[in-house]
Formats: sequence, structure tokens, C-alpha cells
Amino acid sequence: MATAYWQQVLSKGLTVPTDRPLDDLTAELATMLGSPDPALRDGIAYPAMATWIGRGVYDDLLVGLGDGMATGLGVGLGERGTDTVFRRSFSALVLAEVIDRDNIARLVPAGRVMDWADRIVAWYLREQDLRGYVPGAGWAHAAAHGADAIGVLAKSPHIATPELTVLLDVIADRVISADVVLLSGEPDRMASAVLAVLRRDQVPLKVIEPWIARIAGSAGSIGNPEDRDPYLGSANPQALLRALYLQVELAADPPPVRADLLLVLVDALRATNPFTLAKRRG
Repeated sequence: MATAYWQQVLSKGLTVPTDRPLDDLTAELATMLGSPDPALRDGIAYPAMATWIGRGVYDDLLVGLGDGMATGLGVGLGERGTDTVFRRSFSALVLAEVIDRDNIARLVPAGRVMDWADRIVAWYLREQDLRGYVPGAGWAHAAAHGADAIGVLAKSPHIATPELTVLLDVIADRVISADVVLLSGEPDRMASAVLAVLRRDQVPLKVIEPWIARIAGSAGSIGNPEDRDPYLGSANPQALLRALYLQVELAADPPPVRADLLLVLVDALRATNPFTLAKRRG
């Protein structure tokens, strides 16, 4: 891979080169998506593919490109602390761009989008490497990129109420099951994905309330273990509740259930922060 070649492409505004077949260029970019070098992965591969998808360069090849990215989700899945996380995480990000393009241009059969949704969900729940920023290698950010993909899926016309409910459950499962504290903005990205689901106005409050209660159950479960930080299990659910409250309160385009949802979130935050947020008596 000639970095100088791709730097020249970047300098020309990411105009698609005409001196090489698009298939060859795409294969090279896909390889760079898994590179531990952030200059190749973040600096070249992702912006080039995202830009070309957005410009319609891949419109006639969108299904094949999406399938390739879905395959990338399984590369090294189950590994932890290895470089394979970059291919998985950035495949999710590019697949989200593919789905977003379909949301606009309607180019992909519904069944294929649903297949990609299943594969995103399966990868997201099974991902073991939840590192955010990796010194020397840049962003891995699988928890954030998975949330971004879920947020894009939530906007798909192929996704209806049952699937939207599943997406909410996936976010809850991921934040509750994470065995590391997510410190790199992941709860904020998860909250944004939740808002994308709720903006569809298809999931009723009677479903949202127990969903929040489930997260609150983990956010308030401090316990008293002797061999680990007692807040380790509650930090991520607590961060998601707080991020969700802020986004519902401050978003320029809040979901239709905003007023009722804020009341539910306030109750959850008070219940899980009794020393700081409990109502005063008298």
C-alpha cells in the first residue's frame, strides 16, 4: 500500500482515481481498515470509503460492499487486546455508512438490510475488546462504533417496531455486560443511538419504562464485593442514564416522548443516586 498514492487522492478532495479499477482500490482500503496505523485506518481508509459511499460511487455495488463489511465484523471476534479489533470496529462504521446510504437512496433489498442488522447485533453483543483509545494505534472504539451503527439502523425504513425494541435491548445488554468502564464517550454515543430509536415514535412508553428500569437496576447495584471496585458494575449503566437524560433534555430534536421520558429518567437517577439526588423530606 503506497501511502503517498493515497495522500495524493486525499489532496485532490477524494476524487476517485481513474488509473486503477475501483475493485482494487476498495480491496486496498478494506485492508487498511484493519491497520493498527491510525494514519492509514482513520486518516485514509475510513474517510475515503465514507466519502465515496456518500457520493454514490458505490451505488451499483452497495450490496457487495455491505456484505464485505459484514464479513469484517467476524475477523478475530472473541480476541481481546489484539489488532483485529480495528477491522471489526471500522467495518461496523463503514457498514453504517452503507446502511445510511440506503436510507437515503433505497438501493438495498429489505432482507439484506435485516441480515446486516442481525450481524451487527451479533458482533456487538459478542465483542470482547472494548478498548477506546489505544496508545500508539489510535481509536478502536468498538462500543462507540457499534452504537453508531445501531443509530443508523434505527432510521432504516426496513426496521419496524419489533426491531426497534430489539435495538434498545441490545444497547442495554451491551452497557450492562461490559466488564470495563467505558471512558471514551461510549455512553454518549449509546444515548444518541437510543434517541434515534425513540425519534421513530414507534416504541411506546410502556416498553421504554421497563427498559430504563432494567438499566437502573444495574446502575444502582453497587454491592459490597471484597475483591473488586464496587462501582465497576454500575458505572456504565449510570453513565448511560446520565447521557440519555442530558440528550433528551437538550437535544434540538427531542423524541416525541420527551416530557414523559424525562420524568422516568429523573426517577431512575434519583433512585440510583440516593446520597446526592434523593428528594429532601419536609
